[in-house]
Amino acid sequence: MNSTVARTVPMLRYSVVHETRYTYQSLVTLSQQLLHMAPRCFAVQQTESHNVLVDPGVDEGVDGVDFFGNAIRRFTVTTPHKVLRVLAESTIALAARPGIAQIAVSPRWETVRDMVQQSRQPAILDACSYLFESPHVRWNAAVEQYARTSFTPGRPLLDAALDLTSRIFDDFEFDGNATDIATPLEQVLAGRRGVCQDFAQLMIGGLRSLGLPARYVSGYIQTHPPAGQPRLIGADASHAWVAVFCPELGWVDFDPTNRCLVQSEHLTLGWGRDFSDVTPMRGVVLGGGAHELQVSVTVTPLA
Repeated sequence: MNSTVARTVPMLRYSVVHETRYTYQSLVTLSQQLLHMAPRCFAVQQTESHNVLVDPGVDEGVDGVDFFGNAIRRFTVTTPHKVLRVLAESTIALAARPGIAQIAVSPRWETVRDMVQQSRQPAILDACSYLFESPHVRWNAAVEQYARTSFTPGRPLLDAALDLTSRIFDDFEFDGNATDIATPLEQVLAGRRGVCQDFAQLMIGGLRSLGLPARYVSGYIQTHPPAGQPRLIGADASHAWVAVFCPELGWVDFDPTNRCLVQSEHLTLGWGRDFSDVTPMRGVVLGGGAHELQVSVTVTPLA
């Protein structure tokens, strides 16, 4: 689907408020930060508005684009502070993505693997950026074998990818205390526990080990309160999922944490090889000592 078509079909609209607050034990005299908080514009998603508020105010700020085409913002704060607050507010419109019926017929996964190795088409050459090991996606024989259970000989690519998505959901337990961002894939696989970043990177490792391009997608997902309960401000969360390259459809997104083909409730910030390419906020500070990090996200559907 091209961007012209995407703008002519009905879109779902969302407001996103993402607040990050660092509270430091002692004064910070210099803070330099890099943000990946501007939603990405592409065929099925358009950013209607985006604004970032930094408290204390910035002395220098620069907007740009990274290697993968994601919007970034760099800023410097020299006002001494014990609390750094970054508030990103966005309005995003989503068009329809391919559904189960549309992905039902896709090439055999071996055909895609071989095409990636041989073709020099621009789209396929671009996909090759997501074919190799990266800082947080390094696989071994066990990771490859786990993926091969889904990728049986002759199976259609996207059918196999959806099966792998479901298996990760069934086989792994969501546990925010089981891993950190440095936990290697083999440890995630052995422990069968982790968070969305772990599950996304495990799936990506399995796909790449088979010669299939896969990229890490960072963003948000709308959550739903229990029946009869009100939505809570700040109760949503940053999220991560996987995009699989299919020559006929382009990139198709799957969410192993929620066992689904990505449709209308996933909002994309950006994509890269793994978490390290699209960390929402990272930087260096002078001073501060120990610190506490608080993050809240609110995703609200708009009429």
